[in-house]
Amino acid sequence: QVQLVESGGGLVQPGGSLRLSCAASGFSLNYYSIGWFRQAPGKEREGVSCLSRISSSGSSTYYADSVKGRFTVSRDNAKHTVYLQMNSLKPEDTAVYYCAADPRFTTIQDMCVHAQFTYWGQGSQVTVSS
Repeated sequence: QVQLVESGGGLVQPGGSLRLSCAASGFSLNYYSIGWFRQAPGKEREGVSCLSRISSSGSSTYYADSVKGRFTVSRDNAKHTVYLQMNSLKPEDTAVYYCAADPRFTTIQDMCVHAQFTYWGQGSQVTVSS
């Protein structure tokens, strides 16, 4: 059974950093693409960053323009965990953050932009405020 559990959210001041974790169970991270999404009150869900499953050519990543250069997604297979390192946080980053997983072989940008993921975690609140 595929399970995803997010942790690491909280309250942080503007300019600060947080690292979200997504603990995965029931599948191998090598064979699933992982996405990080967020949804703020009154706004649509946004694909923040996605990491493709491993292929013969390696792995690829996608970042939304709004977080490019500030957020970094990474995978630790030994810990069955995917991370989202968030630096230089802004008040507009405030949202519930979700991780998601899917085994499909397709373009990671399409998966991220259109939220083409089957399995979802419960979410973790991130609040950026002084």
